[in-house]
Amino acid sequence: ASKQASKMKTVLATLALAGSAAAFAPAQQASLSTKLNSAVPEGYDDLIGVDLESGGKFFDPLNLAQWIPAKWARETELANGRSAMLATVGWFFPYTLGTFDSQDVTSTDPMGAIMEADPQWWAQFVILCGTFEAYKYKKALEGKSYTGNGEPVIDYLKGYPKEEDERRKMELKELKNGRLAMIGVASFLSAHFIPGS
Repeated sequence: ASKQASKMKTVLATLALAGSAAAFAPAQQASLSTKLNSAVPEGYDDLIGVDLESGGKFFDPLNLAQWIPAKWARETELANGRSAMLATVGWFFPYTLGTFDSQDVTSTDPMGAIMEADPQWWAQFVILCGTFEAYKYKKALEGKSYTGNGEPVIDYLKGYPKEEDERRKMELKELKNGRLAMIGVASFLSAHFIPGS
């Protein structure tokens, strides 16, 4: 038993000395790189919000730009941003104005209301979204745009500017508001599902 204790002390002493010797060794400098400093991938360089916002720097931490075409990425970002802006309004609407006169949805909690909604309502909602997407696709085939590059698909109030500089400013505002709304909706969901966050 004393032989084992002696071996154990020797091992512990060796480990302690090795640990303390490492404290005096020169520190290894890891080469840190950030995806924010990487070059703008091909096709992304003329997108609004890339050069105007970040001075030519491109944020792609998962390096997805090599696999996703720029046009598709921008369409997706705008669609998700627009949905997030609507979701932000929908999140606060029941709290501030209450609910509609309804027999099935009585909760002012947005996540609770989702679960209370009748499946028939969800079917109608999916059909409505599909109708919007089909209309956008049809108009895109006719040369109109729903991403800002050209004549808009829908402009009932004729508020889309004619001058190119004003168009780019409006498109950048929509992009920034959409990005902010996506972060906001993520924070609403985090606050809802993670107590104390």
